[in-house]
Amino acid sequence: MDSRNNMRALLVAAAMGLSGCGTSIEPTQADLKDRWETANVPPAAYRGDIVAFMRTYLNDPTNVRNAQIAPPTLKRVIGDPGDRFVACVRFNARDTAGKYPGPKTGAATFYNGKLDRFLDQPREVRSLCGEGIAFEPFPELERIHR
Repeated sequence: MDSRNNMRALLVAAAMGLSGCGTSIEPTQADLKDRWETANVPPAAYRGDIVAFMRTYLNDPTNVRNAQIAPPTLKRVIGDPGDRFVACVRFNARDTAGKYPGPKTGAATFYNGKLDRFLDQPREVRSLCGEGIAFEPFPELERIHR
C-alpha cells in the first residue's frame, strides 16, 4: 500500500510539473499592442530633442540653412507594432568639404514622448515625409553653435 501511495504522489507531482510547461510567459499580441499604445504619447519637446540630436548627427552643425519642420503626427513606420509619432525635418547642412549639397529630409520618430530614431534613408523618408506635408520654419536648427 505504501508503494501505491508513493506512485500516486509521484504521478501527481509529475503532472503538476508538466502543467507549468503548457503556460506561456510571453505576452500576447494584444498585450504588446496595449503596451505600445500606452507608451506612445505625443512628444512635448520635439523641437529641442531634434536640435540636440542634430548637433551630433551633422558633420558641421553650424550654419544650417533653410531648416523646416513638420509637427509630429501619427504614422505607420515599417517594423513597428503600431503607429508612432513622426516629425519630418528638412534642412541644408554643410558636408565634410564645407559645401552645401542641397536640401535633405529626415524623419524623427518618437516613442514614449522621446526621440527614438532618425530615419534618413530616402525610401523610408519618402513614405513618411512625402507629398502633402506642411513644413514650417525651424530657426532653432539654424542657430546651432558648437
